[in-house]
Amino acid sequence: QVQLVESGGGLVQPGGSLRLSCTSSEFTLDDYNIGWFRQAPEKEREGVSCISSRDSITYYSDSVKGRFTISRDNAKNTVYLQMNSLEPEDSAGYYCATVVIGCAYATRNSIGFGSWGQGTQVTVSS
Repeated sequence: QVQLVESGGGLVQPGGSLRLSCTSSEFTLDDYNIGWFRQAPEKEREGVSCISSRDSITYYSDSVKGRFTISRDNAKNTVYLQMNSLEPEDSAGYYCATVVIGCAYATRNSIGFGSWGQGTQVTVSS
């Protein structure tokens, strides 16, 4: 099982930015499709973004397209989620995960997540 560690969450005002990081000390993340999903209390899991293995093609949910950017730094074995123009509706626990199906399908249907970490909390509030 791939062990992933997320970091970078916090409290930010509406319109602000955060950058989340996802890394693994044991596995090469470029060997996997890596996705971010979020989950808020009493809400369903929502696939947010995904980056494919090797060719790093990116995918986004409609709710974050144009505001969030997913990227890889293979030298650091890290996947990032840059989140700009944050809104209160973005508040949730954010998790990075291996994606065991295609990125596009996983992001669109919020399924296909394999291993994920403990998550990092994002709170957008004034």
